Amino acid sequence: MTEPAHNDMVPRQDYDALLARIEDLEDILAAREASGGEALPIEHARRIIMDEAHPVRVWREYRGLTLRALAERAGMQPGYVSEIEAGKKVGSVDAYRKLAAALDTTVDALLVE
Repeated sequence: MTEPAHNDMVPRQDYDALLARIEDLEDILAAREASGGEALPIEHARRIIMDEAHPVRVWREYRGLTLRALAERAGMQPGYVSEIEAGKKVGSVDAYRKLAAALDTTVDALLVE
């Protein structure tokens, strides 16, 4: 960041950068709260925040599970889990409950806003 001008004004680009960082931190805190307090490592949380990956996929990979292993734990078909992760299917409330239990997290942590 650049030093503030002698009149104690913050340059607009610095102000905008600070606002962006605050928004990122708020997103991370919301994700932590939604997950029941367990925080994903930042590299995983960023994938969700930046819409790069579905939360189910991120949590699955964080837990070190293959898609088949997650489906088995959740009592679901691997194809259905794959379609949820790919955004091809929304997934039922029951499916999200099963996935959350299998991933040891909350349903809220798996929902896409």
